[in-house]
Amino acid sequence: MKLSVTLVLFLCHNIWSYDYETKYFEVLLDHFSFTNNATFKLKYLINDTFWTNDGPIFFYTGNEGTVENFAENTGFMFDIAPSFNALVVFAEHRYYGESLPFGNDSFVSPSHIGYLTSSQALADFVDLINYLQTMSLEKVPVIAFGGSYGGMLASWLRMKYPASVVGAIAASAPIWQFETPCEDFYKVVTRVYQEAVAKDCPLLITKSWTALRNISESPEGKAWLSDAWQLCSPLETSADVETLIGWYSEILVNMAMVNYPYSTSFLAPLPPFPVKTFCSQLTQANIVDDKSLVMALGDALQIYTNFTETTTCNKINQTAEALGEEGWYFQACTEMIMPMCSIDGDMFENDPWDYGKYASQCFEKWGVNQTHPELPVLEYGGKEIKAASNIVFSNGLLDPWSSGGVLKNVSESVVSVIIPDGAHHIDLRGGNKDDPETVIEARQFHVDNIKKWIMEFYFHSGKGAFFEKIKYQHVARN
Repeated sequence: MKLSVTLVLFLCHNIWSYDYETKYFEVLLDHFSFTNNATFKLKYLINDTFWTNDGPIFFYTGNEGTVENFAENTGFMFDIAPSFNALVVFAEHRYYGESLPFGNDSFVSPSHIGYLTSSQALADFVDLINYLQTMSLEKVPVIAFGGSYGGMLASWLRMKYPASVVGAIAASAPIWQFETPCEDFYKVVTRVYQEAVAKDCPLLITKSWTALRNISESPEGKAWLSDAWQLCSPLETSADVETLIGWYSEILVNMAMVNYPYSTSFLAPLPPFPVKTFCSQLTQANIVDDKSLVMALGDALQIYTNFTETTTCNKINQTAEALGEEGWYFQACTEMIMPMCSIDGDMFENDPWDYGKYASQCFEKWGVNQTHPELPVLEYGGKEIKAASNIVFSNGLLDPWSSGGVLKNVSESVVSVIIPDGAHHIDLRGGNKDDPETVIEARQFHVDNIKKWIMEFYFHSGKGAFFEKIKYQHVARN
């Protein structure tokens, strides 16, 4: 059973960097209690280089990881900030990075980690936005930005706290994944691999699951596989084999998500179009039996695990060292339960969705029971969001998370933009010379909507005229 697929902001960067100052803001541990006054410091990053008193605040709703990772890889906000005279802010999500309510003890018990929820995080952001407003002579419009889980938060922030943000750019935000058929996610991953090369890469991947299990049945096979795939710790038990299977599966998903047309280096250093590179190497190998297939896979996987040729061994308990996987696993066990399954027709090992088994695994790890798996739908509306306004949902059709995304307009102001040849929220990345035209068009669409929201905010004051002429200027970085 795959416990969860890590939902992350895969905005992988080149060598471009952005300037910001690191600050901290005191927030309540529990925003929804009148009997608990405990607080902790929430980290945020700020750049006021371009800001004027009438300029908006561009506010990034942090994901499951250190906030610096997202700031360094969300270049779109920095690219357009000068045109809008905007203040740029990246807020860290509680329980990630340095924003740990109980320090190193934040994950030791349910009583400590129980304050890790999206609703508490949104309340953190609202308090921080309220504080940021005091930096201006009068209230200014705030635009929320986010990708993946951060995109979900950006959209929910606009839905639940419309007085705090005037609009939201929610990129690759799978807010409907909770109500999506469980097999859809892996179908999209399979399609990405099918379209990568002329030969049938998914067919070899489909065969690999049986090959891996056949080889790992015996102690000798486990030892051979440990050596062939250069594992840091040898496979010894059936549980070790399950960990390896999950690690391999997650790498396949990760490569699909970060299948950008240029080199990136966030989850791991990767070449342009890593799926195509992986499939090209795999399909050109001389494969005659289980061992030759598994050996070819191990070689091809080095595109992800050792592209720089500096990795000495592979740790199969993680696929993205810089991300807060521990915290996300707790969220995936409590409120972010997104049913996923593998069936005949995709390239993954068959794995039906079993909520009872999933809940048991979660209880064994965290000691908590989730009695309302539909909680996010009840709290945020699920697919019934016609009452919302001023949200742009963008999705690349090469992104597995598009399976749970908003792919059509909900209303006149809750709209969808589709990027047919886009991977995981590529539109939030900084401009690149190899950006597809559809990505550039999506960014212009974002700018047009941001401009409209700001002009609506300033409608009665007459201050909106400055923003009316703004257009997206594509930055063609190498």
